Amino acid sequence: MRFSTFAALLLAGTATQAAAQEPPVPAESLPPLSPFTADSGAPLSVAQAATDLPRLDLAIRIDPANKAISGEADYIIRANAPVEMAEFDLDPRFSVTSITVDGNETRYESADGQLSIPLGRTLAAGETARVSIAWNGKPWVAKRAPWDGGFVWSETPEGKPWVATAVQMEGCDMFWPCIDHPTKEVERLNSAITVPEGLVAAGNGTLLGHDTADGWTTWRWSTRNPNTYAIAINVGPYELASASFESRFGNTIPLKFWHLPGHAPQAAALLDEMKTYLDFFEEMIGPYPFGDEKVGLAETPHLGMEHQTINAYGNEFKPSPQGYDGLAQHEFAHEWFANQLTNSSNNDMWLQEGLGTYMQPLFQQWRDGEAAYLAALSSQRLALLNRTPVVPSSPITSNYYLDTDAGWGKDIYSKGSQISHTLRQLIGDEAFFTSIRRLVYGRADPKPGNFVPQFRSTADFQRIAEEESGKDLGWFFDTYLREAALPVLKQNRVGDRLELEWVRESGKPFPMPVEVQFGGRVVSVPMTGGKGSVNLGSERMHYVIDPLAKVLRYSATVERWQAWVAEQQEKAKKAKSGT
Repeated sequence: MRFSTFAALLLAGTATQAAAQEPPVPAESLPPLSPFTADSGAPLSVAQAATDLPRLDLAIRIDPANKAISGEADYIIRANAPVEMAEFDLDPRFSVTSITVDGNETRYESADGQLSIPLGRTLAAGETARVSIAWNGKPWVAKRAPWDGGFVWSETPEGKPWVATAVQMEGCDMFWPCIDHPTKEVERLNSAITVPEGLVAAGNGTLLGHDTADGWTTWRWSTRNPNTYAIAINVGPYELASASFESRFGNTIPLKFWHLPGHAPQAAALLDEMKTYLDFFEEMIGPYPFGDEKVGLAETPHLGMEHQTINAYGNEFKPSPQGYDGLAQHEFAHEWFANQLTNSSNNDMWLQEGLGTYMQPLFQQWRDGEAAYLAALSSQRLALLNRTPVVPSSPITSNYYLDTDAGWGKDIYSKGSQISHTLRQLIGDEAFFTSIRRLVYGRADPKPGNFVPQFRSTADFQRIAEEESGKDLGWFFDTYLREAALPVLKQNRVGDRLELEWVRESGKPFPMPVEVQFGGRVVSVPMTGGKGSVNLGSERMHYVIDPLAKVLRYSATVERWQAWVAEQQEKAKKAKSGT
C-alpha cells in the first residue's frame, strides 16, 4: 500500500509524500460516502460466502469531461453451497440501469450499498449462473489519494485528462459492483476500458488489443485472480516504455511502464531498476507471481498503490540517498505481499504491509550489505507508536487504518517490519525464508505455474514458522502482534554479574534470548522464563546489550524523542494558525 517508511518522516516533521500530492478535485454536490461503502472487508453475508466468482467481463466507460463513468459487470457466479440470492456491493451514489440473471431482467433490492438479486432458483454447490449489472454515475472523488481513496480526476501539464483510482481502504465497490472482501477474488477478469480517443487505459494483466470508434477507444485486458482493491483505472496520454527480464526460473517476464510524455528517459531508467528488484525478490522470496502477464507501472497523479501487474507510480522519479526508488520497490513488494498472498481479514493486514515494508531494508542488505540493512531498520524503529496491537483481538473495519489515535495504520508497516527482522534473528534464515515462501506460495518449492493465490492469517504464519523452526512461538506472536506495548528489558548489575529480566504487557514470560557484548566477545544469554544473567568478569567491565539490534524492545530514549517531536509539531501548528 502507501509507501510505508513515510511514518518516520512524519515523526520528523517532513511529510514529503503527502506534500507531493496534487490538491483534490472538489466533490461538487456529490452526496457523502456511505458508511457501508467507506468500509472494506466487512463480514460476508451468507449469500456472499456461498458465492465464488470464476469469471467477470467488466466494461467501464470513463468520461473525464463530466467526471462520470458507466459500465456493465457480466459475472459467472458459482455456488460453493446452496444459494438462492446473489449479493454485490456498489456505492449507492450510482444508478443501476439493469440487472439480468441468465439473460432475463430481474427485480432486485438495493439498500445501503448492497444489491440483493434473486436468482430465481436454488443453485446447488458447483452450479453456475450468469448475473449482469449495468450502472452509471459520478464516482466518489478522492480527497487525499491514496490514503483517502476514490477517483482522481486530474490533468497533465499539457492539459490532457489524467485519471486514476486508489481504493484500498474503501474497496472495489467505490466504482464497480463486486463482493468487497479480500477473499472474493475473481478467477478470471476480462476488462474493457473505454476512454476518449487519444488517451490510453493501462490495465491489469495482459493487453488483448484496442479499437477506436466514434471518438472513443476501448482497451481490452485480461488477468487472473486480481486482488479486489488492486483492480485499477489508469488513463492518460501515455507513452509506453518496454523491457524484459530473464528470470532465474527460466521464464522471460515483460516489463511495461505507461508514462507521461517527456518522461521516457526516467521511465527507461526505472525499468532497469525494476530488473534489480525482480532479481532480489526472486532470489529471496520466490518467482514473480504474474510472470505470464507482466510487471507493469502506470504514472499517476497520486503517490502510489499496489495495483496488480499495473502498480501506480507517482514519485516523480525523485532521487534518494539510498540509491533506489523506495516507493517503486515497496509497491512492487506487494505483488508478493498483497496480490499473491492476501490477508484473509483486515486484522491481518500487517502480513501485507509489514512484510512488504521489511522488503526495503532486506533489499538494502542484499544489495549493499549489513550496514545499510541495520541503518534502514534503525530509521524504521523511530516510527513505532505501540498504542494498539498489530493484530487486534476483535474484528476491525478498514477505516481503523485512518484512526490517528490508535496509530494502527502506521504500526502495521514499520512495526511489522521490525517484528519480521526479530523473528528472522530468532529462528534463523533457513526457517524464516522457508516460512515466508510457504506463507506466500503455499509450498516451499515454488516455481512458475505450480502455485495459486493464498489467503492467510497471522495464525497461519505462526503455525508455519513453528513447523519450520521446530519451536513454540506462541509467546513471540502474542507479545509482538497481539499486545500493544513492546517488551521491556530490565537490567540490574550486581558486582560482576549482569541480571536481565523481560517484562511484557500481559505479565507472561518472554523467553527471548539476549546478546551481551563485553571484553571483546558476544555472549547469548538464555532467558528461560524471561530471566537470565551473565558474569562480566569485572565490576567495571563495559557491556552493550543487543549490539546488532536483533531484538525489538521498548526504548525510553525513542519515546522521549517522539514526545519532543510531537511537541514541536504542535507548536508549529499553533504558530501557523495564530493561536
